[in-house]
Amino acid sequence: MKGFLVIFFTQQNRRHRGKMLGDWLVDLAKEMGLRGATLATGIEGFGHSGKLHSSHFFELADQPTEIRLAITEEEFVRLFERLEAEDISLFYIKTPVEFGAVGRQANQPNHQP
Repeated sequence: MKGFLVIFFTQQNRRHRGKMLGDWLVDLAKEMGLRGATLATGIEGFGHSGKLHSSHFFELADQPTEIRLAITEEEFVRLFERLEAEDISLFYIKTPVEFGAVGRQANQPNHQP
């Protein structure tokens, strides 16, 4: 299947609609029936402002966070229409990819990569 790998970048302390933004994005992907979303935290990074974001022993709130989705073009359009309707600002990367599943479980109903 052809589509896109979309990666959103944020920090763990950003919130939207009462939830951490990363969790909200994962929940949105599930609500929209997308194949899946992966939320991962990083050790350290910096954004467009040049401010360093990192995980510290006592404070993890500023920890960099990525949300990754492999989606079709139609799913991309639906997702970004929904995000445009929200009052948020997110940096993302969109890369064309081919994706799918292999193996015996890939042919079973309800299998999602």
